[in-house]
Amino acid sequence: MTRTRDKKAALKFLRKTLKRHGKAEAFVTDCLGSYGAAMKKNGVADRHETGRWLNTRVENSHLPFRRRERAMQRFRRMRSLQMFASVHASVFNHFNSERTLSSRANFKKNRAAALAEWRQLGAA
Repeated sequence: MTRTRDKKAALKFLRKTLKRHGKAEAFVTDCLGSYGAAMKKNGVADRHETGRWLNTRVENSHLPFRRRERAMQRFRRMRSLQMFASVHASVFNHFNSERTLSSRANFKKNRAAALAEWRQLGAA
């Protein structure tokens, strides 16, 4: 996450990725020009793939985090995002139960139990 999606940010990301995971057979990104410039500078432009649906799998893996990120768009600092996302994830997982998977009576009972546990944690 950077404020600008420019060549400098793409180079930093690419260097960290190459250092951690080594050279890959192919690099799939969206069609943003800064990724192409960074790939060219690092000498891996021949393995760079862009396309309309090539990175769909990658983008879909980010959806749970994107949902949390959307909830806190008014914050601007990365630290604030990390703190909010970690707290939101634990609270959301505690209270989120799929209504379609159980009857209304079971849902209400589970929700009441979660709320009672939450209140007990808050009182401690």
